Amino acid sequence: MRTPSSPSANSPATPRRWRRISSAAVATTALVFAGLGTAVHADAATSTAPSKTTWTRACATPTKAGEMACKALRVTGGLTAFQKEKAKAEGVTPHAADITAASGYGPSDLRSAYGLTSAAASKGAGATIAIVDAYDDPKAEADLATYRSSYGLPACTTANGCFKKVSQTGSTTSLPAADAGWSEEISLDLDMASAICPLCNILLVEATTPTMANLGTAVNRAVTLGAKYVSNSYGGSESSSDSSYDSSYFNHPGVAITVSAGDSGYGAEYPAASRYVTAVGGTSLSASSTTRGWTESVWNGSGSGCSAYDAKPTWQTDTGCSKRAISDVSAVADPATGVAVYDSYGVTAGWYTFGGTSVSAPIIASVYALAGTPSSGSYPAKFPYNAAGTSALNDVTSGTNGSCSPAYLCTAQSGYDGPTGWGTPQGLNAFTG
Repeated sequence: MRTPSSPSANSPATPRRWRRISSAAVATTALVFAGLGTAVHADAATSTAPSKTTWTRACATPTKAGEMACKALRVTGGLTAFQKEKAKAEGVTPHAADITAASGYGPSDLRSAYGLTSAAASKGAGATIAIVDAYDDPKAEADLATYRSSYGLPACTTANGCFKKVSQTGSTTSLPAADAGWSEEISLDLDMASAICPLCNILLVEATTPTMANLGTAVNRAVTLGAKYVSNSYGGSESSSDSSYDSSYFNHPGVAITVSAGDSGYGAEYPAASRYVTAVGGTSLSASSTTRGWTESVWNGSGSGCSAYDAKPTWQTDTGCSKRAISDVSAVADPATGVAVYDSYGVTAGWYTFGGTSVSAPIIASVYALAGTPSSGSYPAKFPYNAAGTSALNDVTSGTNGSCSPAYLCTAQSGYDGPTGWGTPQGLNAFTG
């Protein structure tokens, strides 16, 4: 059975030795881990698998048409898959996470799960992954430095030319107002790009507010600044304006644009519904005794569905949805099998576990970056369809995110399904073209 790597290989340098602790210490740790005293967040939810993990949304639910919400879910209690697997490997009983210790999967785990270990060590130099989010994270570069140094990744700073933060206008000095919730999203996105493609450069583009118009302008700015891989971890309700948004913000041939499919189960969201983007669903990821060493099923929060407005791209051939079907591919998103993130703005500075399709979208954008520059005039959303049914993708065949008809739009099956698309990466071959 494959278990998470040892601390020296895949964990922050902070001591994280599993030990028996008193009930008082457990209670104190749980309070800290829950993030008491932090910014107010929207409604909390409870996972149904694989443990009684609880989490809260990083960003508030949109209240106006055209507003988007980030898709980051911060774990607030319970035990993650990482903690359980680590404890089993060491023969101890796991306890609630200490805020000084990572309790989610790290870079080596994610690369192992998706067949990227070799590629991450040798590919991506010179490529730029753009992260598009709303508002400013004043601690973005500092928190990124902590994550990367803790996992032994090369430094990525403004000074060495690896990291750049700009507003939607391209300014490095006139930035949006800061926001605690979106700062959590930014930390998550930057850390996932680092985990999968540590040799890539990272461009953070901050929109003034989370409207589709401003976030779309930030996408255009990222492309103007040379990014060939753009990750978008946000979404909102579909609208009759989506076709105009498509042409204004997302029609960028030769650029891989990934978008979170959503965290509320079955139901289409925009911009995941754009025919020009790779819509990324979510899975539950756990170590297993299989040859791969990992197993995945549908995360019940993963978005999916049939768009009400967006035309079906020519490479989609499923027959139960006459318009654009969501998703295309997927990666880990279940908070109960979540990832380690370091964050310090608006929360107690420390390590947190995050889930949501905000995890899967930057992972897939980074896989595209490892795979190399998309061919001129291509739509990289098509690339996984060219590899459909091959060993380049891990077909996810179990789990559901709701009830629907036809069933494949919300229930996993062999081949294409809504929650996970054609599956998860197994190396780079499904992301080149």
